[in-house]
Amino acid sequence: MKRFFTFIFIVLASVSFAGIFDDVLEEKPPKYIFLFIGDGMASPQRMVADEFARHSGHDRLVINKMPYHGTTRTGSISSLVTDSAASGTAIACGEKTYNGAIGIAKDGKRHLVSVAEVAKKKGMKVGIITTVTINHATPAAFYAHRTKRSQYYEIGLDLVASGFDFFAGSGVTHSNNKKSKLYKGDINDLAKKAGYTVLGRKDDFSVLKSGKGKVLINVPLPYEIDRHSYDPFTLAKFTEMGIDFLDNKNGFFMMVEGGKIDYAGHANDAATNLREVLAFDDAVKVAMDFAKKHPDETLIIVTGDHETGGMTMGFAATGYAMYMERLAYQKCSVAEFHGKLKNAMTENKNFSFEDAKLLLTKYFGFRFDGKDKDPMQINAKELKQLSEAFKNGKLPHAARLVMAAKAGIGWSTGAHTALPVLTTASGKMAEKFSGFYENTDISNRLKEILK
Repeated sequence: MKRFFTFIFIVLASVSFAGIFDDVLEEKPPKYIFLFIGDGMASPQRMVADEFARHSGHDRLVINKMPYHGTTRTGSISSLVTDSAASGTAIACGEKTYNGAIGIAKDGKRHLVSVAEVAKKKGMKVGIITTVTINHATPAAFYAHRTKRSQYYEIGLDLVASGFDFFAGSGVTHSNNKKSKLYKGDINDLAKKAGYTVLGRKDDFSVLKSGKGKVLINVPLPYEIDRHSYDPFTLAKFTEMGIDFLDNKNGFFMMVEGGKIDYAGHANDAATNLREVLAFDDAVKVAMDFAKKHPDETLIIVTGDHETGGMTMGFAATGYAMYMERLAYQKCSVAEFHGKLKNAMTENKNFSFEDAKLLLTKYFGFRFDGKDKDPMQINAKELKQLSEAFKNGKLPHAARLVMAAKAGIGWSTGAHTALPVLTTASGKMAEKFSGFYENTDISNRLKEILK
């Protein structure tokens, strides 16, 4: 009997110690953390791009196949409909603030601490990547502290002062604003003085292979739909560069923003929007490939800061049918088409609607030859809509409406909405990002992980 109790004690002790050991292992934070933010990307944007990919013969988006899912509320202190500054601050710093604030509390005075700053203090390297300007609202929320998102020059000063290791995006807007009361010189020059290697499109990027020093990459990125195939710079490429440069024994934190998803949403440009989401997904794939090499050390989180445009999957004219594949006919963004139309009208003083039809066929795939069975055939109602828009100088606007209608996509606004966003996660401790929660919880849970 004594031996039996001794055996039971040993078994229980073993189980107990094993549990403690497992807990210790669980508490060890990920060495590599990726936080992907699709600006203006909620469930509709993810699903439209996903359906387009499927109908185009491709696999589903990797961001929609992650094992852990959460639904995230986006409202700010000042409004149920947030802007990117307040939502970016909430995601970065873990506290709600007013629309327009960057890394500042609702009192307009107290500086908030971002998860990127926590990671940097912990000894990790930090990278901030975006498709838009690097001092735009969302990326700025991770390193800047300003009362107004429009303080671009001052935000640029905060960028330099942050000491973060890797910045990549479409330049620093208002980098030489001499009207600023805090003017000290061009931000790019100040960055160089602070030890940053500043790189443009034509520079030698071999410096990235060293992984030493600090880097600021200023390479303007066009909409993905407008990018030339020979142009190597994409959000995925920036992410790859960031990994190569940041990887070190202490790990890194990287925030990657698909900023132009939002721009296309404001323009209600469905074809351009979905291609931005697909390009964003390609960047996540780069992180997922990295995670395969470091499966027990990597955490990847994908979220959005808010929804833009009030995108809906369904349109009265198409009933219960949707035709995502028709969006493949559009060959350039509505913004790019506007420029092409303007140039054509400048070159030809007698430019007519008949000439415009040729451009609409070339860049939107619209047909005007009367073949009713062609899904891109323009009917009488659409023809009237386009011709009147041409007379009123609003042809690009009308073209994107017709394109969206043919695909079965609706829009409710040209601004932001209060729709919650979908958050997905994969890797070490990814289960912490399941459930229904506030956007502030993303930062707070990450900070807890990094303790």
